[in-house]
Amino acid sequence: MNISVLKSKVHRAVITEANLHYVGSLTLDEDLMDAANFIENEKVTVVNVNNGERLDTYLIKGKRGSGVCCLNGPAARKGMTGDVVVIISYCSLPFEEAKTFKPWIVFPKEGNRL
Repeated sequence: MNISVLKSKVHRAVITEANLHYVGSLTLDEDLMDAANFIENEKVTVVNVNNGERLDTYLIKGKRGSGVCCLNGPAARKGMTGDVVVIISYCSLPFEEAKTFKPWIVFPKEGNRL
C-alpha cells in the first residue's frame, strides 16, 4: 500500500506578480525550487494565506536569486502581489517508508530569499 505524504513545502512566500495573460503556472525563483527540492513542471498546490484560495498548478523556473513568485494565467485570479502563499507538493511512498520520510521545508526571508 502506498500513501501520499508531504514531499516539499515553501512556507509563506510572497507573491511578487500576477500575470493573467501568460500560459498558466507558477513561476518560482530557482533558489527556492532547489532548496525545497522542487523540479520544473512539478505539480504543486498553492494555498493563499490572505484569501484562503487553493489551486493546483505546475512550476516554471524563475530567475535564480530574483525572489520571483508569480501566478500566471488563470491562477493570477487567485491572488495578488503582496499575498502570502504556501507552496506544497506531495509524493506517494510505501506505507512503512512514509513513516520515516522527512520532507524539504523552506521558510523564505524577506524578498523570498533563503
